[in-house]
Amino acid sequence: MSNLEIERKFLVATLPPGFLNQYQGEDIEQGYLMREGETELRIRKRGGRCTMTLKQGCGLERREQEQDIDGDLFAMLWPLTAGKRIEKTRYLIHQQGFCLELDVFSGVLAPLVLLEVEFDSIEESRHFSPPGFVIREVTDNKAYSNAMLATVGIPAETHH
Repeated sequence: MSNLEIERKFLVATLPPGFLNQYQGEDIEQGYLMREGETELRIRKRGGRCTMTLKQGCGLERREQEQDIDGDLFAMLWPLTAGKRIEKTRYLIHQQGFCLELDVFSGVLAPLVLLEVEFDSIEESRHFSPPGFVIREVTDNKAYSNAMLATVGIPAETHH
């Protein structure tokens, strides 16, 4: 049983002053247990919830299976993700009838900011216009996938 995820991702330059003050952020710790080709297995702690997620594919459409795990299993697996982790604060922004997920990275990935938007269909994804603070779309750029960010770091082109 595989769920299809349809998601576009955008690189953000600078947010308008005070922009994040109007939203409540949620801290996320995420580590990768395996990344092989276009398949990745990650664990995540977000708020009080721990999950394990298998993702397959790249770009706009990916298969995703997610399972809740308990905190003890998360703690046991976490050391296996050393050197393959991301820390970020996620802000949910409701605009144009969509839920925009604004991820502000911390640690070694600071000051990277990415915006992700999930859609119910490819057709719906084509009708979305990103907010003005977006620099460019990076949906098809594997360097901006969370798994690559966790293992390789911020793409050099980001610094231009």
